[in-house]
Amino acid sequence: MKKILIAGLFMSGFAAFAQEKVKPLDSPVDTDLMTWYHKDFSASNIYGVNTQNAYKFLESKGLKPKPVIVAVLDSGVEVTHPGLIKNMWKNENEIPNNGKDDDGNGYVDDIHGWNFIGGKKGDITVDNMEVTRVVKKYQNVFEGPNSTTNKANQQKMAEEFDMYMKAKAIFTKKSVEAKQNYEVYSRIQRNIPQTIALLKGQNLTQEVLSSIKPTTAEEAMGLQMLSQISGDPSIAGKSPAEVQKFLEKEMKSALDYFSPQATKAYNLDYDPRASIVGDNYDNINEKYYGNNHYADPDGEHGTHVSGIIAGLPNGKEIQYGVGYKTAKIMAIRAVPDGDERDKDVANAIRYAVDNGAKILNMSFGKPVSPGKSTVWDAFQYAQDKGVLLVKAAGNENEDISENVYYPTNFKNITDPAPFVNNMIVVGASTNENEFLRADFSNYNQRMVTLFAPGEKIYSTVKDGKYEYLQGTSMASPVVAGAASVLLAYMPNLTPKQIIESFVKTVNKSTVNAMIKSNTNNRFDLISEAGGVIDLRKAAEYAFTNFYKNNSTINTKEIPAKKKVVRKPGKRAAVRK
Repeated sequence: MKKILIAGLFMSGFAAFAQEKVKPLDSPVDTDLMTWYHKDFSASNIYGVNTQNAYKFLESKGLKPKPVIVAVLDSGVEVTHPGLIKNMWKNENEIPNNGKDDDGNGYVDDIHGWNFIGGKKGDITVDNMEVTRVVKKYQNVFEGPNSTTNKANQQKMAEEFDMYMKAKAIFTKKSVEAKQNYEVYSRIQRNIPQTIALLKGQNLTQEVLSSIKPTTAEEAMGLQMLSQISGDPSIAGKSPAEVQKFLEKEMKSALDYFSPQATKAYNLDYDPRASIVGDNYDNINEKYYGNNHYADPDGEHGTHVSGIIAGLPNGKEIQYGVGYKTAKIMAIRAVPDGDERDKDVANAIRYAVDNGAKILNMSFGKPVSPGKSTVWDAFQYAQDKGVLLVKAAGNENEDISENVYYPTNFKNITDPAPFVNNMIVVGASTNENEFLRADFSNYNQRMVTLFAPGEKIYSTVKDGKYEYLQGTSMASPVVAGAASVLLAYMPNLTPKQIIESFVKTVNKSTVNAMIKSNTNNRFDLISEAGGVIDLRKAAEYAFTNFYKNNSTINTKEIPAKKKVVRKPGKRAAVRK
């Protein structure tokens, strides 16, 4: 699921699940802030990942990197972004835009990846939440007009009934909230002129605000709004015209967020799948559908993630990804504005693996997963092929052993260990030592592997631009990029070895993790590793323990890509 937290608003009733925008920062050209997540903790006392020292160490050993394909399973990637274009994966076995499946892999013109949420009639931008789909599917099965039939179905389909009841509770709560928030922000937007009139032509200052005496409920709401944004350095002291422009932009963002939720995401009658994608959605084994439209119209989430993994310095922009020397981005679009579908996730994983990706980044998640077995089969397929999976822990500020965040590498919450050994689950850390866990990040000592920088992360977004975002969606690609560094210089490393190298070398902290628990409230107790990734230390660990005794590791040639014979199935749509 891809959500956006609107900055600068006085209401906080909508937490981001996978992505958050941050308020405009005091110094937007602060190069230290733009690149803080690369810092060396031992030198700066900031929990960065020590990117440059990792490169220096590996190169000091005479190692040469071989590019690693990192698949970004997300909302889409602006493949022409100046900060990404040189590090985009290109399918050399496919002739661009000739309308043919030249490499026989079943996907036409898949030059930089594939889109599993599109078809001949376009692309899905907004889809349901999974809880909506579950309620719609099972409502008449478990709560239909015949109570006897209902009880029989509830007993016969106990697992599905439990999922339905969980989905129903979430759907009921969230659908009401979405409609209420949409109504509130619509009201605020309508009243912007009246709110600006309260300033009486004066700039936005505390002195001016203290002199305002509202006489109506609308004026009181306007004053509350002005008081809230007055604490933002980017707007404090500005003229009424500037304040109005700021509010109009913020309200538009809020309504752009809440309108799809209120009208589509939690709407039982809305289903874009059949009319747009055109696949047989009930056929979970169907693979050959979609198109090669790589970029989501908003172009933000997947593009930002890709820049964290493999962004290159561009013009005056100094932002670069952790794997800027080592990663090539394969763009796989499977995550709409709403919840991803299990069929698409499973197919995205298999496509990535079959087309040469060695690392998959998955910055998404949801609370229920009717097709989880199909996704688990894809996890196992990736493990069998030696592919590393990196996944965001989620942004609900929850213990994920109590509130499951799918897809998960635990088939049962009580299992002592994951069923696959090729997945890293990443929580988000900050650049503030006292509050090291980002306050939105999920956590658990057994089910979260480690933490990585995920707050105030500057990276690529649509239209060739850059922006600060935050979330475990941003922490996960930090680790994916770091993994590409280890694998590029030491190509025989297995996923298990890469994970061990990261887990054994984190920078630990015992600060208060600011969680609800009374027993494991220290930062080092809320993930398996107990700390924040350090790529330089991980590189040395991997070199010492897994490379040094295998002198042939970096002289082996990567085998040529085998031609994939397409199995019978629906041919993919061709981009006209």
